[in-house]
Amino acid sequence: MSALNNLLCTLALVAMSAASHGQIHKVPDQVRRDALAAEAHIERMVMVPMRDGAELASRVYIPKDGDGPFPAILWRSPYDFSEKKIPNPAYSDANLKFALDAVRHGYVFIMQNERGKFFSDGDWEILGRPRTDGHDTMSWIEKQPWSNGRVGTIGCSSTAEWIMGLASKKHPAHRAAVPMAMGAGIGRMGPHYEMGNFYRGGAIQLPMVAWLFDNQNLIRPTLPDGITREERIRVSRYYDLKPDMPAVDWEKALEHLPSADIIRAAGGPPGFYDDMADRMPDDPAWYEGGLYHDNEDFTVPALWVNSWYDLSVAPNAALFNHVREKASNRYVRDNQYMIIGPTEHCHMYRLRDPHVVGDRNMGTVDIGLDSIVYGFFDQYLKGNDTGFDERQPDVMYFAMGSNEWRESSAWPPEGSTTKTLYLESERGANSLHGDGRLAEIAPEGPGSDSFVYDPMNPVQSIGGNTCCLGDVLPPGSFDQRPVESRADVLVYRSDPLTEPLEVSGPVSVTLFVSSDAKDTDFTVKLVDIDTDGAAWNLDESIRRVRYRNGFREPEFMQPGEVYELEIGPLITSNVFEAGHRIGIEVSSSSFPRFERNLNTGGNNARENKAVNAVNEVHFGPSRASRIVLTVR
Repeated sequence: MSALNNLLCTLALVAMSAASHGQIHKVPDQVRRDALAAEAHIERMVMVPMRDGAELASRVYIPKDGDGPFPAILWRSPYDFSEKKIPNPAYSDANLKFALDAVRHGYVFIMQNERGKFFSDGDWEILGRPRTDGHDTMSWIEKQPWSNGRVGTIGCSSTAEWIMGLASKKHPAHRAAVPMAMGAGIGRMGPHYEMGNFYRGGAIQLPMVAWLFDNQNLIRPTLPDGITREERIRVSRYYDLKPDMPAVDWEKALEHLPSADIIRAAGGPPGFYDDMADRMPDDPAWYEGGLYHDNEDFTVPALWVNSWYDLSVAPNAALFNHVREKASNRYVRDNQYMIIGPTEHCHMYRLRDPHVVGDRNMGTVDIGLDSIVYGFFDQYLKGNDTGFDERQPDVMYFAMGSNEWRESSAWPPEGSTTKTLYLESERGANSLHGDGRLAEIAPEGPGSDSFVYDPMNPVQSIGGNTCCLGDVLPPGSFDQRPVESRADVLVYRSDPLTEPLEVSGPVSVTLFVSSDAKDTDFTVKLVDIDTDGAAWNLDESIRRVRYRNGFREPEFMQPGEVYELEIGPLITSNVFEAGHRIGIEVSSSSFPRFERNLNTGGNNARENKAVNAVNEVHFGPSRASRIVLTVR
């Protein structure tokens, strides 16, 4: 590239970046590629050795400007970052943004594929052996001539989820982490037994099945032993080793029964899902892989970036509190920061203005995340006294409804209290045409609402806190009245509020339930009902009744018995404006967000026959079905 072209490329990128506040979709991939070629020494197909002899394919970007040694930032991924990738104008490459940002801030940036992916040796395992391969990569970086011995980690989704396992064991080079949307790296976290977003409340989360379809292929072309780095570089110009998976109509594919066969029936390969579908949510096997659990230490300062309409924001917030409370090193406990925005999965650097999530307008959301990230890294990797710890609040969260960023020293926000609302009805809460209420005083007499749950006609998921299913289930907030029109959805609403009420923090739900089936599910969704009647979803959860007393051993229901069932906790930050009402929906399905319970009490993932269930929610003085809101 000529010097003139270099200059024009750089000036264009600077102008576009300044206008876009770091939002990557506003700068074409090729512009960033050209800028990286001009501003960094690029070392391709660097094979980083692991303790067992496997080598992981890496690309290293070293700043041309500035005197080394440099601090480094590691981005590790199961995804394709081949330079053969054709740019997608609709979804710019995050790794290119992270790489160029790092180089321009004076950092070496390392992109590495997990073992078993693309040009890396070995067999792939979910999260890529973070405690060993991650540790060995840190040791390799620390010894490089361009390294100052300090390494940060960054990523979003799967490129972040291995960071928790790495950080559970102290490595002297690992000094700071920026994990974004890292829910699938969390196993057990307090009341949450999601095991990498695979479960919620004991039910399989079907978005993860679609993700595994694309990523669990264990049969792949490999290169001969002993191939040189130069030969690898040459081969990478011909091939990117990305599998061309068959197109899938996921709306239809997810209906397949048994659910354990969804991937095979859609033309996908055998793999991890075959085993995972048979596990219970607290199966000992979940504790043998790369997931991070709440009995582990955490060893680095971290900036956690989460989103209200992501798949596992509640466990993410619980993890932040776990580290602040349980990390063995006080320095680590005192240097944790969290940001929660009103966005979809990994969209804090893909913002629109205004940012509309689903159909709900959140207004202007951009807070300059890039400057926060590099203020954090400069503080902990360069040793600069940037004042980040004094300038940055411990928690920044976006209060939806009022559409304002707020600051706090803790999560839930300091000064929070709780507000309890009790379920009741007179004629019945079935659908939005019923008279279900959320009252501030428990009903004086007993009562109940019932509905028939038919697994072959499940309640449709409309938006929500989800990802990975594209147009089949777009994330975000949508009017839920089409769902609330169904007779198998119980709708409970508060009186119109006389003044605004901020709900920021956990929302716990207790239901007293019965069924004529051996096992069934109960779902709860929290909604904000505006003055026009639109019901905007905030969060939802599910509980498989067989797991009401724990997630390792099932306990089945008996006809006529009433059981106390805890669902959630859910989480949100939303200001219910004056005139709005707080609402919840109670049912037994939300599909395709969650796998359907077939109500038989058998191995749900392996069955293809269903029975209907008559499910009942009880209320009254001794069976106080209720929600408990965290209010500020």
